[in-house]
Amino acid sequence: WKKSDLTNLNDAISKNKPFLMRIYLVGFMGSGKTTFGRKLAQKLGYAFADLDERLTAYTGKTIPELFTNLGEAGFRKLEQEVLHQTITDADLVVSTGGGTPCFFDNMAWMNTNGKTVYMHLDAKALANRLEHAKSPRPLLAGRKGEELLTFIEEKLAERQVFYQQANMMVSGIDLTPEKLLIYLEAAQVR
Repeated sequence: WKKSDLTNLNDAISKNKPFLMRIYLVGFMGSGKTTFGRKLAQKLGYAFADLDERLTAYTGKTIPELFTNLGEAGFRKLEQEVLHQTITDADLVVSTGGGTPCFFDNMAWMNTNGKTVYMHLDAKALANRLEHAKSPRPLLAGRKGEELLTFIEEKLAERQVFYQQANMMVSGIDLTPEKLLIYLEAAQVR
């Protein structure tokens, strides 16, 4: 984040007008990207896009159907195509899929074409959220309890190298748009 980005963002919020940029929220499934993204977009007066919802609208199929029909490799290629379509939106908060940053050059592309925020949660918090989630996640395939926790720990360890390339890392616990703005200000002081 450049100092001018923060100044312009705060100015836009205080004047209740949009500051044009794309903000990509990254992190493991269940970290709260979609819920937080909707709140952040509303606070900033931006549009909101959930990448999974865009994939579903683009194909007419659910995420589990896409995984089943295309396999993970085919799904990730389609996901990249839909991610690249966000370039046409200037004032947008995007909730990415948990694996989005980990394939192709997606993380570098998001860093080049917007600002990235990694919403971090530890494996136990993620397992708790995901075990009680309303919608099924294809990669979890019925895992529960210790098996779910072990899977998350392993997958999170694989993905950290990508997530940590984000412009900013924040805790996903009790995150609010106001807190994110405070974190942005603090990051500019250093």
